[in-house]
Amino acid sequence: QVQVVESGGGLVQTGGSLRLSCAVSGLFVSTLTLRWYRQAPGKEREFVARIRSVGITNVADSVKGRFTISRDNLKNTVYLQMNSLKPEDTAVYYCNTEYSGRDYWGQGTQVTVSS
Repeated sequence: QVQVVESGGGLVQTGGSLRLSCAVSGLFVSTLTLRWYRQAPGKEREFVARIRSVGITNVADSVKGRFTISRDNLKNTVYLQMNSLKPEDTAVYYCNTEYSGRDYWGQGTQVTVSS
């Protein structure tokens, strides 16, 4: 059974940092493309970052230079390091992957950035 579980969210002040974790079970993260998305209240879910199985990473323009995605194959976990956080980064952050034609999502983790 495939499970995707996010953690690491919380309340932080503007300019602060958080590291989100996405633990995957049932599949090896080294073989997957994993993505982070976020959804703010009243807004559509938006792409934040991606790491491909070969290790290539991409981040959205809105977080470029502040957010970094990485992977620990031994822990089978993907991370989103978020620095210089802004109030507009406030959202529920979700981890996503797909395998064999099926999408897998975690339950999300809340990030709140106070001004």
